[in-house]
Amino acid sequence: MTSTPTASWNSAGAQAPKFKPFIRQTISHSRQWEWLTPDLQEAVQVVSHVLPFRTNEYVMDHLIDWSNIPDDPIFRLTFPHRDMLAPDDYAQLRELVLGRANQQALTELVRRIRLRMNPHPAGQMTHNVPRVNDAPLKGLQHKYKETVLFFPSAGQTCHAYCTFCFRWPQFVGMDDMKFDAKESHQLADYLRLHPEVTDVLITGGDPLIMNTRSLEAYIEPLLAPDLAHIQNIRIGTKSVAYWPQRFVTDRDADDLLRLFERVVDSGKNMAIMGHYNHAVELRPEIAQQAVKRIVGTGATLRMQGPLIRHINEDPRSWAELWQTGVRLGAIPYYMFVERDTGPREYFQLPLARAHEIFQQAYQMVSGLSRTVRGPSMSAFPGKVVIDGIVTIGGEKVFALQFLQARNADWVRKPFYAKFDPNATWMDELKPAFGKDKFFFEEEGGSRSEYGAEPPGQRKVIPLIAARQDDGQRGGAAAGCGAHNSA
Repeated sequence: MTSTPTASWNSAGAQAPKFKPFIRQTISHSRQWEWLTPDLQEAVQVVSHVLPFRTNEYVMDHLIDWSNIPDDPIFRLTFPHRDMLAPDDYAQLRELVLGRANQQALTELVRRIRLRMNPHPAGQMTHNVPRVNDAPLKGLQHKYKETVLFFPSAGQTCHAYCTFCFRWPQFVGMDDMKFDAKESHQLADYLRLHPEVTDVLITGGDPLIMNTRSLEAYIEPLLAPDLAHIQNIRIGTKSVAYWPQRFVTDRDADDLLRLFERVVDSGKNMAIMGHYNHAVELRPEIAQQAVKRIVGTGATLRMQGPLIRHINEDPRSWAELWQTGVRLGAIPYYMFVERDTGPREYFQLPLARAHEIFQQAYQMVSGLSRTVRGPSMSAFPGKVVIDGIVTIGGEKVFALQFLQARNADWVRKPFYAKFDPNATWMDELKPAFGKDKFFFEEEGGSRSEYGAEPPGQRKVIPLIAARQDDGQRGGAAAGCGAHNSA
């Protein structure tokens, strides 16, 4: 494309807002801190030793309704809460944090709690990391043969953290569980060995925490003639909601949009995988301007996010989000089921309720918004969508299918699970019609592999060698950081 991006607020003469983050050590400096009760303040200080905490002035000034604390959805989305930890864990942690007497005991307790929270679920560390010459490529994941995930080291943080984020180990110092590529050539070198790959998802963290020059260093090699098999370059980002200034008023916002245009001009699709969790995130004028500027470059903006208790259980919020996005030129893409990691007990909803919410929201929108798919679970074997709840032969069942899978033959193959009104994840479902196993389990693997993977039960299995002759060996779960978009 040759069009010049719409003039940013900078060029219009208005002063661009500066990004101002807050973390545990600095949140008390915010003007809103005194609006919290002592119990809420304590919870932030205590729980943030286990789960990452980072927000920013834009989120606090424009997205949170402080007259509705603690029930405001964006407050619960970004501020840690006491109930995110088990009562005994919170009590022990509180004693050590407030006592400030035994740092070693605090460190050990924090790590024990984190390891019980199923960090990096669905085979991310064990089955999705590709290997070349029998050495793992730390900054890549490859689960589905068409898509490779890339984690640039400079993009392993976010403008603000979501309390549900399944990438939380990236942000809390668990370096042995961190994905980050130190070398920019690593991705291109790997892709040259894998002509079956058509899509690259640059993820994190949030790649758009980087300046444009750093991001360009990762994207430019993908435009080389010998990587013509790469058709789609995706960027997973929450910045569209938490810092839309990245596309409008930041010093290099115009440079970023020109980078998108260059990708489009090269003949490839530039796809921004925008993570939205609530309709309020798309209500501010600058958030809507960000969408218009992105799609004005010829890039696509796809909207996705998980369904989360306490945050977005209202179908009307989803309908508003999708309808607003479509009006601005974005594409509703996925509603995910909250993943089985981190404070899942705090956020999880029964699958039956998730389907009900999705169906109600879907009924409220026109066909242009019905590109959205869900509710979808990014489980070990692949991306499983709940198609419906039906009665067949007198048995009430969940109708399921794979939208994406480790084995391509599984995709769009219907299967059925017994209806369970309390089930919240794949490993809690049982096959319907008297069967002992789901069809994909019959090909090998335990039930724990297809749902959660408790620490200590994992095997390191190099599924991807230097070349994939059969095109079927491998795996990758995607993220925004936040949820799978592969």
